[in-house]
Amino acid sequence: MKQIINSIAILSFVICHLSLVTVSAQTPAKPYNENQDIRADLKKATALAKKENKHVLIQFGGNWCPWCLRFHAMANGAQPIDSLIKADYVYMMANVSQDKKKRDYGLFREFGYPNRFGYPVFVILNGDGKVLHIQDSGILEHCQVKGYDTAKVVTFLKMWSVKAVDPATYLVK
Repeated sequence: MKQIINSIAILSFVICHLSLVTVSAQTPAKPYNENQDIRADLKKATALAKKENKHVLIQFGGNWCPWCLRFHAMANGAQPIDSLIKADYVYMMANVSQDKKKRDYGLFREFGYPNRFGYPVFVILNGDGKVLHIQDSGILEHCQVKGYDTAKVVTFLKMWSVKAVDPATYLVK
């Protein structure tokens, strides 16, 4: 029995590892725009979110951050996550310079200092640009492999969708 359990554990690890390798192989080497005008992109993203009745999901990070690249690969390669993001969010990558002197600390202040959690960090805005939630990405990590836990990420995305935060969703009719 112990040998069967060990075999299952090893197989699970291999499957998880292979899915991470497959997803990362599909991701561009530099998904963050290092010359980005974040404020202009935020303005466009919030306008689109308002028009489409979605929220804005901002991923703060950079091409220098391996965990940022892992999440981006998962967001674009894992079908349930990709589908949830496309259905409920305007997904925006916000480049944070590796050089701390070049970072926009005014923007971090406006958003409640999400950078306190490290990178990547996620900020969810409504269509008016109001911060609804700041998510520490460490909570979304997989406990056994170097990557993100799909179930945790799906739960996070579902809990902050427009429908999930709308009080009318919970009224008895």
